[in-house]
Order: sequence, then structure tokens, then C-alpha cells
Amino acid sequence: MDVPPEVEELFDDANGDLALGELESAVEKYARCTELAPDFFDAWHALGMALMKLGRYPEAIEVGKKSVELNPNDQLAWSSLSLFYVRAGMIPEAESAGAKAKILGWGGKIKKPA
Repeated sequence: MDVPPEVEELFDDANGDLALGELESAVEKYARCTELAPDFFDAWHALGMALMKLGRYPEAIEVGKKSVELNPNDQLAWSSLSLFYVRAGMIPEAESAGAKAKILGWGGKIKKPA
């Protein structure tokens, strides 16, 4: 996916905020990136991680679901979603997402390429 330069710049700014511990600002910028470029996987994934760091687990889970929808064969996306579920105390869901991450780690696929 080609990400417009202004979205890339906003994403970089959000990464800077995250590095400085300015989580609320990072969340706002990552969310804006997903609005401007709805298929920008990296922005969705980073948004989920920032939300998790803020303790906003239900939101992180929803964003994590979007990440795995966009990139179902990404091991890190499934691992992150599993972590979000763990933090929310949703252990069966965490185990399911974690199993998908393991399958990918072993070289398997969750969704066959079209």
C-alpha cells in the first residue's frame, strides 16, 4: 500500500510522541493516520500498542482485530492482539490469538493469499 507523504509524516510524529512517552498525543496521531489511510497496517498496529500502554484495553482489542483483518498472516499482529486480550483478562481469546501467532511462527498461514 502506498501511504501518502503527509500520513507518513504524521505517523513519524506519532512515533516521536510515543518515544517521549506522550501517549495521548501518539494515540490521536495514529488514529488520524488510520482515518486518512484506512489500510495503513503499521498505523493500526501502533495505535493498538499505544492504547494498551494507556490501559485502554477494549479499544486496543478492537484496533488489534482491525490489524489482523488487514494483515492476517502477520505474527506480530496476532501476538499483540493476544497481549491485549491478556491485559483485559480475556484468557480464552488471548490463547486463540496466541495460537494463530504460533502457527505463523512455524511457517503456516492463517489466510491463504488470494
